[in-house]
Amino acid sequence: MGKLTGQVAVVTGGSAGIGLASARALAEDGAKVVLLGRGEAALREATASIGEAASYVCGDVTRMEDLDRLFATTRERFGGVDILVANAGGVGGGPVATCSEDAYDALMAFNVKSIFFTVQKAIPALRSPAAITVIGSVAAEIALPGGSVYAASKAALRSFVRSWAAELAPSGVRVNLVGPGPTDTPLVEGIDERGGGPSLDALIRNRGAIHRRGRVEEVAAAVCFLSSPESSWTTGAALYVGGGITYL
Repeated sequence: MGKLTGQVAVVTGGSAGIGLASARALAEDGAKVVLLGRGEAALREATASIGEAASYVCGDVTRMEDLDRLFATTRERFGGVDILVANAGGVGGGPVATCSEDAYDALMAFNVKSIFFTVQKAIPALRSPAAITVIGSVAAEIALPGGSVYAASKAALRSFVRSWAAELAPSGVRVNLVGPGPTDTPLVEGIDERGGGPSLDALIRNRGAIHRRGRVEEVAAAVCFLSSPESSWTTGAALYVGGGITYL
């Protein structure tokens, strides 16, 4: 039996990248996993790749009714939630001189507001003990020229985690953050296609100690640790998985 046998995990943005890798790792440790994503075809493929432990709800984290349906469906199927991985997010914004109001609002809605309400909507479904892991970014801790809106959105998540850890501890809920560095995911591939790849690679070359992009499995391992009883005395923490970019 795995260390998460009998537990139920919800993973937002679970059809690809870090979300899918985290869902797969949680399932391998024994959890039942429920994936949320916007594309049903991708969700079907993702759940099939995990196996019988996985199911999905198709929805958008920026829509309150979809979040309500996610947790209502999970409670109906499994009785409650033991693990939440709030992973869904995106990139955008642009330099301070050119970022439009629409671009600013869209990124903050996706990266900040949706995480806040994902956690809020999950609370009635959480059992005790439970673990919430928010996926942030090393961008919260470093200067990111041209990416100030993105960096600020991830810094907001770091602040959320501190406050939520204190608020939810009396209910037996731990809250932590995993902050990946540049990781090989479909999201990063999209940045490469738009011309951001060289700047990411320069960041990797010039900072930290391990000068390569991360693998989704490396981030998922951190998620599994913070979701498991092995981290039962850890809450309010930020675990940056970025080759030392935030530390050196």
